[in-house]
Amino acid sequence: MGVFLILFSSTNYTEPTASSIQLGIENKYEQLNDYSKKLYESLDKNLSKPAYKVFHNAIAGFFKLKASHHFENNLLTVIDFSLPSTQERMWIIDILEQKIIYQTLVAHGQKSGNLYANQFSNIPSSHQSSLGFYLTDKPYTGKHGTSLYLDGVEQGINDKARERAIVIHSADYVSYDFIQKHGRLGRSHGCPAIPKKNHEEIIRLLAGKSCLYIYHDTPEYHTKTYIKPDEESLTALINFLKE
Repeated sequence: MGVFLILFSSTNYTEPTASSIQLGIENKYEQLNDYSKKLYESLDKNLSKPAYKVFHNAIAGFFKLKASHHFENNLLTVIDFSLPSTQERMWIIDILEQKIIYQTLVAHGQKSGNLYANQFSNIPSSHQSSLGFYLTDKPYTGKHGTSLYLDGVEQGINDKARERAIVIHSADYVSYDFIQKHGRLGRSHGCPAIPKKNHEEIIRLLAGKSCLYIYHDTPEYHTKTYIKPDEESLTALINFLKE
């Protein structure tokens, strides 16, 4: 594992031990921060990447959830709703292989905004997107064709995803043709809708307990979320690197 070797072969890094985990808070999270930076730098420099702040939040949450949930793969999907809908603001990252598998367009909810999303809700029938961390579940065939169930894991933020029928599905309004005609993507009822092209492959790839993180820089979410870097994240990272 490239990042593992970079992190722990250098004289600047030492393999975590039980005693090192008990150090002060700054040292405690230094290895998580270093791993995040090294992994970010290892991603293909010819491809657009999420902003580092977004990526680091996603990585910290990925490992915190990995400590308490069974992941069937090591894929991390990152959506940055602080970017306009005309940009490819969804990334699927293989943490084990240290590479971006897909980067694509993704729509936000009708009532979240037009070009930019700026309103978010966990309320049924709000037609707004919900932020935070999700786990994917099984694919199914619905009115949008092959779609993917999502379970929000943050109480009061996105935990009503099932009740709201928030899923990953494809839509004709998620395309560059639509952008050319309207200056933005179309919008969903709150679902992260993706293009028709390759949607079945993407859904099959993500199905079954993989991690999805939807980001926005709104302070309300970052104040409320409990999924932040902590000792649980660090312990899961150490276990992952030792696998």
